Amino acid sequence: MIVGVPRESFPGERRVALVPAVIPNLAKVGIEVVVEGGAGVEAGYTDAEYLAKGAKILLRRTEVFSAADIITQVLCYGSNDRTGEADLPLFHRDQVLVGFLRPLGSLQTVQDIAARGVTSLSIELMPRTTRAQSMDALSSMATISGYKAVLIAADTLPKMFPMLTTAAGTITPARVLIIGCGVAGLQAIATARRLGAVVSAYDLRPAVKEQVQSLGARFVELDIQAKDAQDARGYATQQDEAFYRRQRELLGKVIAENDVVITAAVVPGKKSPILVTKGMAEGMAQGSVLVDLAAERGGNCELTQSGEKIVHNGVTIIGWFNLASTVPYHASQMYAKNLATFVQLLVKDGKLQINTKDDIIRETLLTQGGEIVNTRLRESFSLPPLVTKEGA
Repeated sequence: MIVGVPRESFPGERRVALVPAVIPNLAKVGIEVVVEGGAGVEAGYTDAEYLAKGAKILLRRTEVFSAADIITQVLCYGSNDRTGEADLPLFHRDQVLVGFLRPLGSLQTVQDIAARGVTSLSIELMPRTTRAQSMDALSSMATISGYKAVLIAADTLPKMFPMLTTAAGTITPARVLIIGCGVAGLQAIATARRLGAVVSAYDLRPAVKEQVQSLGARFVELDIQAKDAQDARGYATQQDEAFYRRQRELLGKVIAENDVVITAAVVPGKKSPILVTKGMAEGMAQGSVLVDLAAERGGNCELTQSGEKIVHNGVTIIGWFNLASTVPYHASQMYAKNLATFVQLLVKDGKLQINTKDDIIRETLLTQGGEIVNTRLRESFSLPPLVTKEGA
């Protein structure tokens, strides 16, 4: 069984799907790894390191796709909307593709992959269970994004985060508000606290209050209650516009009291809810900073420009995305560990086994045999149920 690691082609992407350290473990279960030359260089992993761990280096991208039974990528076609389509002709029937595919974003890209006869598995759909935790790359990358968001905010804010008592007087600590306390939000809380800021946080899910407080932050409670605040997978559910309108009214005053606001409220497969209006941003003090971690899906701030940094009325609004790629060494290390564990679940005794009785495989499996087979995806895009040969 051969696993291929092509070089990431998305502009500015510095991560690599597998790092040298995971190759020996894959070899133990009968997996050989082939790597496109230079695939790990921008993440800090040289071809020599891959060779030392037992991988083979292939000079051309076409050779990697031709040789591999399984292709592992960070941003596959689907999540890579810039250059990913160029890989489509390189796939061969029954080849396996594993990585971020953004399946809930575009039906067309998933249909394109299915039409090539590729068996694809989307890391984004990994169930939030204890057993799947070691394969949850979405959480790994969110951890890095939350950490990096705070560093970006600290670098941009014209104040220091910690309270300092100096000969020149006492410097008051910066006040930081985190909106959305998933993995990224919780890591942002922890990082801001380590830098010495006074941190508060809000989430529509009351269940996260204890986690927020355990990290030393104040949980902001608004006089409003969400209906079915989270789904079975632990993600926040989309609310109606009346809820978001009331939420914005109550959050306005809280936002104005803070020097930094980091928003990380994302609903899987949906446009990000607007939590910070233009008026709310204008109510922030001069020099304040807002980092929008939901920018790629439209943003939680009305003024956010995806991929851009703007200044509006003296407030800096940062809509950069793919922040995990700015810490490529450790991001690749974490992603590779998640991916290698997942691949080992797919391969038994050197042979590929797509066991759909396994909930992890069933929930991540997108396409197989020329069809979109994922039930959640078919329901999301209103596709008719698949019918088996037995008529089920």
